[in-house]
Formats: sequence, structure tokens, C-alpha cells
Amino acid sequence: MHEAILWEAEGDHVHCLLCPHDCRIAEGRTGVCGVRENRGGTLIALTYGRVSSVAVDPIEKKPVFHYLPGTTALSLGSVGCTMRCLHCQNWNISRARPGDGSLDYLTPAAVVDLAKDYDCAGVAFTYNEPVIWIEYVADVADACRDAGLYTVMVTNGYITEVGLDHLGERIDVWRVDIKAFDDRTYRSLCKVRSVTPVLEMAERARRRWLMHVEVVTNVIPTINDDEDTLRAIAAWIANHLGSDTPWHITRFFPYLELSHLPPTPVATLRRAREIGWEEGLAHVYLGNVDEQGGEDTVCAECGAVAIRRDRYRIVDRATRAGACAACGHDLNLVERERT
Repeated sequence: MHEAILWEAEGDHVHCLLCPHDCRIAEGRTGVCGVRENRGGTLIALTYGRVSSVAVDPIEKKPVFHYLPGTTALSLGSVGCTMRCLHCQNWNISRARPGDGSLDYLTPAAVVDLAKDYDCAGVAFTYNEPVIWIEYVADVADACRDAGLYTVMVTNGYITEVGLDHLGERIDVWRVDIKAFDDRTYRSLCKVRSVTPVLEMAERARRRWLMHVEVVTNVIPTINDDEDTLRAIAAWIANHLGSDTPWHITRFFPYLELSHLPPTPVATLRRAREIGWEEGLAHVYLGNVDEQGGEDTVCAECGAVAIRRDRYRIVDRATRAGACAACGHDLNLVERERT
């Protein structure tokens, strides 16, 4: 058993302080995430070191386009989630519990060894929600920093300030989903109360902890594809994270409880990209769709293609120290690891 962090005793319950669900957990029960349990008045992290999925991925697959592009990351996932999204592609692990099936055990040192064995430059916590794995994430991230490996959180961003601050100096990249821009949609689509914590903690990751931040919005017909929503998200990114923050607009495909909806029309994605540009974003990408130039990094100053991509593969590159090689304009592109 591994004792959790960020909790306090409240009589016969324990109060989990990790995410905005603010769970008060009775003896023998877990919080909403399903992986943090009250055992005898102590909060236990049931999935510490217990891994459901391991893969070597291009960092572009996360998707992260502006942090050490062209490198690979050892990607790790476990089970459980703070949200219950109606369209979740990884529902078989995000909705699973620690007792469902077999989970391999990897120590933090073993993760670093695997990353080195497969020539990975970093480690990504992904597949299910990594926030609920915070004790393990922190220990692995410490081991990665000692070994010169970067770290990536592929997250829904639903975390408290104290939770984020525990990770602050340990994580290099905060790749966060902004699924909508109003509480009503977050309640119906994700089963959480509000979008506000997601936005506030993304800004804190960028401003307070100087993490590299990239945003993904999966555009779902009739759910979040209206122009007002897309414009609000784009404007918020530009005003609160910076106009050079990458925004990945991805195509929805029918799945799970939303299997009755059609795939996102390509025209909707193209219009979303235009909205991003209109709101001042310099780097707007199209994902899950075969769109010529949709994943290229283009210099907003001179129009030169700085990085040309074919899906997750870089086919041409004209950058220098994070800037456009043609004109020297800063692309908010990290091309070497932080020290």
C-alpha cells in the first residue's frame, strides 16, 4: 500500500484535496476517480506504480508540437479518471478500477531504464488521467529530472492549486484539454461541475511554473462546435496563455455514448482554425484529419514553413534556437531541454 498525499482526516471520512471534486471518502470507499481509497482513516493511492499501458510514441502524438519536436517519449498510463467523458476513446482504462484485470508494476527507476533502453528523450503520463496518479508521477518525474529526461502531463486539467503546485517544478509540459467553455457543457459532457479549475490551473502552469503549455479541443458536432464556443476558447488561450500557445483542433469520431453523432465536418475544423487566427493565435493545428498543411508550423511573421509534418513525422525543418530560420521570429519552440 502507498499512502496518498494531499488529504486530511474529517471524523470517519478522509477529505481528498487533489482535485475539485473535493471528495469526502468513507471507510472502505474510493473517491470519484476510483483509485484513492479510505483504509482505516488513511487515504491510499491504489494505483501507485501500477501500469495498464506502456508505449514509445513520438511527442507529436500527444499532441505536443513545440517541445523538442521529433523526439520520442515513453508513454505510461494506469486506470481511473476524474471525468467521465461521453466520448472517451480510452474508456476501457479510464473507467476501470484497480481490481479490473492485471496491472504491471514499474518502479520509477524501471521507468527511467525503459526510457533509456528505447532511446526516449522523455516520459509522458497519458492514456488515462495522470493527475490521480500524482504520487507516482512525482516520483517518476524526479527520477526523470535526475536522468535528464523531460516530462509531459497529458491531462484534462482538473486539479486543485495545491495539487498543481506539488507537480510544478517537476513537469516540463502541460498538454491540457479544453473541452468547452461553459459549465453546463462540462457537466453534461464530462460530469464535472465547472470548466473554471481547468482554465485557472492551465494559466498557473504557464505563468507560475513556467511549464510549456499546449491546448487540445476535440470539436464535437452539436456539443462544442458553435462559433461562440470556439471563439471564446481561442480568445482565452491568446489572452491568458499567450498568442504563441499551440491550439490543436481535433476531429471527433462517433464513439461510446456519442456514437449517434457524425464525425466533425472538415469545413468546421477549417473554420475553427480561422477563428483561432482571428483571435490572434499564431499556431493552430488540425488533428485526426488528413489536411494538407494542417499540422505544419508556419511562421506568423514571414509565412515560411518552419516545420513540415506528415502526421507524427517531421519531413522538413527550418528552425534555429526556437525561431524561424528565415526571419528569426520566435516560434515558442523548445528545441533543447530545460536546465
